[in-house]
Amino acid sequence: MKKHNFNAGPCVLPRPAVESAIEAIRDFDGTGVGILEISHRTPGWDRIMQETEQLWRELLNIPDDYAVLFLGGGASTEFYFVPANLMVKKAAYLQTGSWAKKAIKEAKLFGEVEVVASSEDKNYTYIPKNYTIPTDADYFHITTNNTIYGTEIKTDIDSPIPLVADMSSDILSRPIDISKYGLIYGGAQKNVGPAGVAFVIVRKDILGKVERSLPTMMDYRTHIGKGSMFNTPPVFPIFVMHETLKWLKKLGGVEAIQKINKHKAELLYNEIDRNKLFVGTAAKEDRSLMNVCFVMADEYKDKEAEFLKFADEKGMVGIKGHRSVGGFRASIYNACPTESVEALVACMQEFEKEF
Repeated sequence: MKKHNFNAGPCVLPRPAVESAIEAIRDFDGTGVGILEISHRTPGWDRIMQETEQLWRELLNIPDDYAVLFLGGGASTEFYFVPANLMVKKAAYLQTGSWAKKAIKEAKLFGEVEVVASSEDKNYTYIPKNYTIPTDADYFHITTNNTIYGTEIKTDIDSPIPLVADMSSDILSRPIDISKYGLIYGGAQKNVGPAGVAFVIVRKDILGKVERSLPTMMDYRTHIGKGSMFNTPPVFPIFVMHETLKWLKKLGGVEAIQKINKHKAELLYNEIDRNKLFVGTAAKEDRSLMNVCFVMADEYKDKEAEFLKFADEKGMVGIKGHRSVGGFRASIYNACPTESVEALVACMQEFEKEF
């Protein structure tokens, strides 16, 4: 039976990237040595690093005054790297979910944090509006897509201070205006590769303002100066990222994938809204194109486990909602095929016929 992978992360990868990775494990770049065993000083690896950065720059039109970094760890590491490098006295944060809340916790270790708005009052089912960004803060931090709750900021915010964005789960899903951001970061394991590497896109002139002493590895300038190879980089995750970006470029880039993503999300949200058994949880204007969250309608609450079992038997993988909210979540990132979304819709329709 064909499996349809809706895991929230690590998640589905493009098949060409997976096949290239399998071959590279056997033999990287014709060296006779596998990617898991090579030295990161191998000439072929230096080429992969340069090509990976160039692919990022092409796909997102990243200007030369921005550095592109590939660092060990995930987005949670950047939760404290960001304030360590950028916060002089105060930072502003938009609290739209659990990950934003965790980022706020880390930032408080370095200075004052102003939460300009929060959607915690309704369990993060909407994106706050009509808030004021304080101009006396050193930066304004947002989480563009909230994987647990299925909400997303789909436009580039105009900020009077440097805008910092955790784009772990919607990076490269749509075109963005890089010039509106001071720093963008995220873990790779949603849209750009497997777990184990974080990407950081940072405008170089916002660095070096803090007076605190930074550990060498925590200073972004360390990694800029060494091309993300101050220490041994996470070689295999970066290689899979390289192959994933090649796949995206061949597909037509972020403009092309945005159209596909909108179509997939429309298919699934339309079925949720039509089907008597299911109810969407996020405010309609803030629904994520990456993570579709829904629950059983009140009169069918007792059928949740039954539907999960039914869906599993139909080959649906990873649709159980996050343990903190329950219900269901279908993560339909870039590499999730349209046919998988169509299969999930058919599964929901077939289950509905039993009632």
